[in-house]
Amino acid sequence: MDKTEWMRRTIEICRQRLADGSGAYCASIVVKNDKIVGEGVNNVVMANDPTGHCEINAIRDAGNRLKSHDLSGCTLYTTWEPCIMCAAAIWWARIDRVYYANLLTDAKRIGMDIAPLVAEVTLPSGQRPRPYERLLGDEAWAVLDAWWKRAKPDGL
Repeated sequence: MDKTEWMRRTIEICRQRLADGSGAYCASIVVKNDKIVGEGVNNVVMANDPTGHCEINAIRDAGNRLKSHDLSGCTLYTTWEPCIMCAAAIWWARIDRVYYANLLTDAKRIGMDIAPLVAEVTLPSGQRPRPYERLLGDEAWAVLDAWWKRAKPDGL
């Protein structure tokens, strides 16, 4: 299939999941070698999970199916331009390319203004309106350092 057909398939998944009540207003798929290897819909409200964005769920599904955190060689199709959280997950997953339909700024048309989120997370932690405070950095680093020396995970 070409990129337009994959996006149509993503939109159709969104329609189907809205109709059967198992998903919300957006869907994503992860494609590798012309095959869907991950699928996700927004389930934030249904699962009481603020991280339940369609891109995150599709990436989780692809990682489970492919048995890898490294999704190099994959393409993500999503009905919404990814938010900052989802863009970070895409980066961490090493997805090669992203196609999206709705603009992130379109969310404001339905009453979801994400401008305050963008403003907050782009500031250094000490300048954010929500208080962030570092605690026990040396102790936490010692655990991370011990793990790193033992595990030396591939691709990190």
